[in-house]
Amino acid sequence: MLFNSIEFLLFFPVVFAIYWMLRNSVSKQNILLLISSYVFYGWWDWRFLSLIVYSSFIDYITGLKIESSPSKKHKKRWLLLSLVSNLGLLAIFKYYNFFADSFAQAMSTVGWQVNDLTLNIILPVGISFYTFQTLSYTIDVYREQLKPTKDIVAFFTYVSLFPQLVAGPIERASNLIPQIKNKRIFKSSQFNAGIFQIIVGLFRKIVIADNLAIYVDTVYANPELHNGSTLLLATIFYAFQIYYDFSGYSDIAIGSAKLLGFNFNQNFNFPYFSKSITEFWRRWHISLSSWLKDYLYISLGGNRKGIKITYRNLLITMLLGGLWHGSSWNFVIWGAIHGTALAIEKFTFSKLNIKNFNVLGSLWTLAIVLLSWVFFRAQDLSSSLLILKRILSLDYTSPFIGNINTVIIALLMLTLGLCFDIFIFRKKVTLENYGSTIKPRNLAIFTSVVIMIIALFYSTSNNFIYFQF
Repeated sequence: MLFNSIEFLLFFPVVFAIYWMLRNSVSKQNILLLISSYVFYGWWDWRFLSLIVYSSFIDYITGLKIESSPSKKHKKRWLLLSLVSNLGLLAIFKYYNFFADSFAQAMSTVGWQVNDLTLNIILPVGISFYTFQTLSYTIDVYREQLKPTKDIVAFFTYVSLFPQLVAGPIERASNLIPQIKNKRIFKSSQFNAGIFQIIVGLFRKIVIADNLAIYVDTVYANPELHNGSTLLLATIFYAFQIYYDFSGYSDIAIGSAKLLGFNFNQNFNFPYFSKSITEFWRRWHISLSSWLKDYLYISLGGNRKGIKITYRNLLITMLLGGLWHGSSWNFVIWGAIHGTALAIEKFTFSKLNIKNFNVLGSLWTLAIVLLSWVFFRAQDLSSSLLILKRILSLDYTSPFIGNINTVIIALLMLTLGLCFDIFIFRKKVTLENYGSTIKPRNLAIFTSVVIMIIALFYSTSNNFIYFQF
């Protein structure tokens, strides 16, 4: 079920109404949330619900076993079971064909012909997100940073809570499980903030991202047909398309959670205003970047074992972060670009004893991000290299293709979105909290106007980009 679908528009109000009718019973609310979350996910393909149930059951049991184990050795065995179970599923469904195909190609280079080893496997929606979410629970329990819960309904709800199930944010158990177990109170300020953020998220997705996608998809589908200026404009458009698409999803998720009395952590904080790649990753997909830092980078040693090991850890973390996004060498290269840039900044900051760049840092960040987005968006490695070659060829004749009105509309909507971002950014308040400061009458007017604009651009055919990960 998609946030921008008619089904969700009917589904959520029903859940919302029943949920608050049960406000005197947390256990009944949680059962409703669990059932609703399974319906929400099963709407796509009910067969894959078994994977969520399996991961939930494994990590519920291993969490309890880790705490009750008499020695570190036994605790580690239970943690290993959690890691193998969860990462094993991820490896089979997401990476088996990638590694099988890469192995076959490697063998062919030395003259060995290998039969086709790939399988016809469907990638379950959201498996990367809920796998990382359940793993953070068992790792935190193993590190003794979290007490495991004995409330099985609360834990299963934590894993599958529908606002963040498919594409995040990746919530930590330390933040979400206490909220699930405790009584939620309906607050008008939280309701207003939730409505505001949902409307902003829908606008970002349907009005901005989907309009930019028309140009981007046309150009990137056949990059060999276009010159450097067209490809550059398409890449710039894609940078904002993926931002408004994914931040829009996060806005709807966080806003929907607010309507149910939950507070999710912020997932985007105006990343394109960053003055370094380091700052960019503190603002972009915050739940993933913090996960990679806490559970991968620090586990590798972080910056505690010397500067060279720090560079290595940064590169490994971002390489695996790239691979998390998809089973393609393009994503690995995307991660390598960011890992290398982070290592360069670490070296520069330490040598010059500075904490951030100035305006030049903004240009550096923009250049690295645009370069990496080419590999992220292109269909394969050869297409990526062709696009970069043509962009760097300086063949900058007219960049416009197709219906000029489509481009103008996309530019107008992008400008409107950027003006709104600048307004919120200068207010020095998060989008998550801004809606609670708006008077109900003004919120009603804002919501009505934006809904009318959304209706003009609405299409059921545009999926969220991060669903593929």
